[in-house]
Amino acid sequence: SGTRPIPMERVDIAVAHALAGQYLGMKLIYLEAGSGAKYPVSSSIIKAIKNVIDLPLVVGGGINNPKSAKEAVEAGASIIVTGTAIENNPNSIQAITKEIHWRIND
Repeated sequence: SGTRPIPMERVDIAVAHALAGQYLGMKLIYLEAGSGAKYPVSSSIIKAIKNVIDLPLVVGGGINNPKSAKEAVEAGASIIVTGTAIENNPNSIQAITKEIHWRIND
């Protein structure tokens, strides 16, 4: 698409971008680090955005193990996307689900 990603260290730009999406009438915000990303979206970005928006927050890219899934959910992700991790290791879904299952009862 010719777009440039928002630098991960620019939390202020990510927050402004998410707020713009909300103000434009979007129904959710999707933070994407890229399919199979080496590093997932940081907890600090997830927290900062979740603190200012009133929409569901979807986070994907680089969530490839139970620890990174738990960190994203604890930071405020409403939904996590683990596509490549599950494609590469279908059995990992059980470990990831077990790690974040506590959130279901909140």
